[in-house]
Amino acid sequence: MSNAVWIGLCGRSGSGKGYVSAVFAALGVPAIDTDAVYRDMTAPAAVPSRCMRDLVEAFGPDVMRADHSLNRRVMADLVFAPGGQQAREVLNRITHAHIWQETCRRADSLHRLGHRFILIDAPLLFESGFDAHCRYTVCVTAPDAICVTRIMARDGISETDARRRLASQISAEDLAKRCDYVIVNDGITPVREQAERILTSIQNNGGTE
Repeated sequence: MSNAVWIGLCGRSGSGKGYVSAVFAALGVPAIDTDAVYRDMTAPAAVPSRCMRDLVEAFGPDVMRADHSLNRRVMADLVFAPGGQQAREVLNRITHAHIWQETCRRADSLHRLGHRFILIDAPLLFESGFDAHCRYTVCVTAPDAICVTRIMARDGISETDARRRLASQISAEDLAKRCDYVIVNDGITPVREQAERILTSIQNNGGTE
């Protein structure tokens, strides 16, 4: 793990973490999107990645397509269905270990390029244990109605499925209580101003507790 200051970013699905990450990047703080790390490890490949091999071992061959990529629809049906909590726990346990290794590698590369602060965009920041390695944590919040609309547009799923996905996650209130800072991304409150205040606060602390 690098000596850079990790700033953990979390928020429920549809809260707009990607947009907030882009705002921080514009302020000079690059982000590592752990969802993107996961997508890279489960993308089409000549041979299955170690992550994909572990998922097949745990969930069966149907979760892997012929091109060795993850069959996301099959996996979603397993982990978001009623009673899917145990499946989600298994999925998280497998993927978090692989994501952690790759995130550390990417953070080391960014630190060697001279970046002191690195944003770690981890939707499951606390469930994965990533928070323990972040000096500061930021929660992105948005009203549930906005989150549902964003999820439907982004993933092409029904309102029922979008609400089911939100219901499986930690509430926005609980996430906010756990974090050092909160950014409201409701489409009205200026996000850049909030990010600037947070970054100034961290810099004024010298990047330390």
